[in-house]
Amino acid sequence: MTATLVAKNLAAGHGDRSLFAGLDLVVAPGDVIGLVGANGAGKSTLLKMLAGLLAPEEGELRLSPPTATVGHLPQEPERRPGETVREFLARRTGVAEAQRVMDEATQALVDGAPGADDAYSTSLERWLDLGGADLDERAAEVTDSLGLSVDLDQPMTALSGGQAARAGLASLLLSRYDVFLLDEPTNDLDLDGLERLERFVSGLRAGTVVVSHDREFLTRTVTKVLELDLAQQQITLYGGGYEAYLEERDVARRHARDDFEEYADKRSALQDRAQMQRGWMDKGVKNARRKANNDNDKIGRKFRSEASEKQAAKARQTQRMIERLDVVDEPRKEWDLRMEIASAPRSGAVVATLRDAEIRRGDFAFGPVTLQIDWADRVAVTGANGAGKSTLLGALLGRIPLDSGTASLGSGVLVGEVDQARQLFHGEESLLDAFCAAVPDTEPAEVRTLLAKFGLKAHHVMRSAATLSPGERTRSALALLQGRGVNLLVLDEPTNHLDLPAIEQLESALDAYEGTLLLVTHDRRMLDAVHVTRRLEVASGKVEER
Repeated sequence: MTATLVAKNLAAGHGDRSLFAGLDLVVAPGDVIGLVGANGAGKSTLLKMLAGLLAPEEGELRLSPPTATVGHLPQEPERRPGETVREFLARRTGVAEAQRVMDEATQALVDGAPGADDAYSTSLERWLDLGGADLDERAAEVTDSLGLSVDLDQPMTALSGGQAARAGLASLLLSRYDVFLLDEPTNDLDLDGLERLERFVSGLRAGTVVVSHDREFLTRTVTKVLELDLAQQQITLYGGGYEAYLEERDVARRHARDDFEEYADKRSALQDRAQMQRGWMDKGVKNARRKANNDNDKIGRKFRSEASEKQAAKARQTQRMIERLDVVDEPRKEWDLRMEIASAPRSGAVVATLRDAEIRRGDFAFGPVTLQIDWADRVAVTGANGAGKSTLLGALLGRIPLDSGTASLGSGVLVGEVDQARQLFHGEESLLDAFCAAVPDTEPAEVRTLLAKFGLKAHHVMRSAATLSPGERTRSALALLQGRGVNLLVLDEPTNHLDLPAIEQLESALDAYEGTLLLVTHDRRMLDAVHVTRRLEVASGKVEER
């Protein structure tokens, strides 16, 4: 079924803060609309509204036909206790809910309830449209093709992070919605997963709205870009792809700045002229009064009076010109993350070593690996999900015990880490308390100031760290790097949940960082942008230098 989703004059806010207003959008079959904007601009809120999960403060939504299905896939797939992989896939594809509705309609049919025939027919059609009839067969094929070789009846909570990411991708590839709303679908995907996702989204006949921080993914898939500009309180829909959007946005911002400066210059010049004319007028009046007391010449008094009136008329004319100017508001400066990574004194020449290191966890075997990381090495670590990248980092840092071999950190090594799960900011204590515990020598007032630089204000710092959004937890982890000196920087998928401006700032900070760097990322633009001196490829628990 082809479907069109129309949003008219939508408005949303958070507390007393307006996110957006007057938002109009048409999601037609074949559209792939990239939804971009800074963290906090309302992107996830808009997706939930389009999905019918949140009511707008103003405006309306229309779905044509009304029976079409809208699939909302949030950025953190919820792994519910006791839910199997099979049940997870059924829930994410909408089949589980369609099955529940059909079972109720079947019971109503058995009970002879009025209108049960139509209700059953409608529910059956929806179940079939969502792919319920052959979901189990397709699930087995898709998970196998993704390398997710697990029993589909085992709990989702038993899966590793890499396996859970592939299960999330499988749920998307199995979906047959009429409209897709995708919130950060590229998070935690390896390069193979990204390519599969790109092919899937590009081949959809259904209309799609996607939020993503992956610039290469946006470049390859989107046909339009909807920008929520929180700083300017503007909503702009750009035709063309992502690269065209970047060019048009830069031109529009440059023109806005030029228009304001032209207006400001013209207004300033007129105000200067008006002030000068008023000065001349005042001076002329004073002179006229002084001479009037000493001069009986009527012609002279009349001449001086007329001259003063002319100056007054010119001043009034200039003021009217100022009032008739079309006011051009100054473009607001966007909140700009100016990130730095505080460098500690350099460590010894050898930073970390592994000697014949082996780790065994169930069916997974890591190693044997022999590896040495030296001072100022800048190492990119790549490989498929589940290959052992995070295990390699854990072994190098001494966080994961070895089953055989040795691991050691060099002298004077001070580690700063952004782990894939952002574990430091997952507890029940407040963000302020969690952060202060990590930097005990820093005063709480200084911590608040530092967090504010990363967009984490008063209403964030007293919240439980576990209630922070994924993007807020990531920015907290990055703020910690600036709050304490490090000479070994370990980043495991640092771009997950960051907005695009923050990613560019992180890349700039990494260029300026002078210590040792271990970078795990599937962000293809970041791999091109960040200077590295070594590349390690991890595959099936083995590590090779490329």
